[in-house]
Amino acid sequence: MTPTDLRTWQAHMGYTYDTAAAALGVSRSSYADWVAGRSRTTGKPIKISRLVELACAALAAGLSPWSPPPL
Repeated sequence: MTPTDLRTWQAHMGYTYDTAAAALGVSRSSYADWVAGRSRTTGKPIKISRLVELACAALAAGLSPWSPPPL
C-alpha cells in the first residue's frame, strides 16, 4: 500500500485524519507519517505494512472485529 492508496482509502471511507487513525487504532501522528510516506522525526521513507493494508481492506468490507466463537 502506498501513501496515495491510503489517502484514496481514507476518502472512500469518508474519514478525516482523526477518524482514519482511530479506525486503524493508531495515533494521528503515526497515520500522518503513513500518508506523508516519511517519518516526521527522521525524515526517512516509511513503508506501510501489510497489516495496515489488510486492516484497511477489512474496514472497507465492513468487517467487525474478530471474536472467538462461543464454547
